[in-house]
Amino acid sequence: MGGESYNTTRAAKPVGAYPHARRHGDTLYLSGVGPRLPGSDEIPGARFDEDGTLVDWDIELQTRAVVDNVRAILAEAGSSLEKIVDIQVFLIDMKRDFAAFNRVYAEIFGGIRPTRTTIEVGALPTPIAIELKVIAAP
Repeated sequence: MGGESYNTTRAAKPVGAYPHARRHGDTLYLSGVGPRLPGSDEIPGARFDEDGTLVDWDIELQTRAVVDNVRAILAEAGSSLEKIVDIQVFLIDMKRDFAAFNRVYAEIFGGIRPTRTTIEVGALPTPIAIELKVIAAP
């Protein structure tokens, strides 16, 4: 088994005991990546109530931020967006966000055309609206 693990300060740090990515043979597996900003952990376009509950968000800003994090992780591992083979997308509100997310996604990945699965989830580990799980060639 084995394989090299990768972490970078140019992406938001993982929220658990796992690396940003791990290479196994000719495949690079990224852990779930969210839109938090590197260094500050700020969530772009997120608005919280006085109790800290997420009440509104901008899915376009979060989609761009999560792709920036994916790009940084791939670069650290010697790869790039163009080498992505598959993306799993987790949205907390499919009905509200799918169309806007899909527009940004098409702008970024339309020419690359990785396979994709999009799933609505009840929650993510931090108060974010989107997370990506990526498989790429190194």
